[in-house]
Amino acid sequence: MVEAVSCGGVVIFRGKILLLYKNQNGKYMGWVLPKGTVEMGESHEETALREVKEETGVKGEIIKYIGKTQYVFRNGNDVISKTVHWYLMSATSYYCKPQSEEFFADAGYYKFHEAYHLLKFNDERQMLKKAYNEYNAAGKNKNCSWNNIFRTYN
Repeated sequence: MVEAVSCGGVVIFRGKILLLYKNQNGKYMGWVLPKGTVEMGESHEETALREVKEETGVKGEIIKYIGKTQYVFRNGNDVISKTVHWYLMSATSYYCKPQSEEFFADAGYYKFHEAYHLLKFNDERQMLKKAYNEYNAAGKNKNCSWNNIFRTYN
């Protein structure tokens, strides 16, 4: 079994969540959150920020670590055990551009209920739910240390 580590972000701008649509060679691959593999010498935070930027064109800002997901899949003859570390992030605008080299055909910001139902994988839906609850809690807590970040962009 091969161990792999990725990092990604639940990126929120004005209450909407950034998603990517993957379509490889005309085959529906589904809607996902931006994430990717940790490179040598990179921290998890650096990976998450870089992958969000590469896959969506969005410059994110990390607000908080929200947890990890784990799953196993087969890639050819290899069995991969993957851990993905997730971060709640803010963005400064609605601008986004899907990375075509990774077969992303579309990217956009969606309301929570839309994003929740669009996401292909249940583990990503659970991270979305956790991140959105944190986001809403920050909006209600005027003393929250990172609430000003969200207020700036809302």
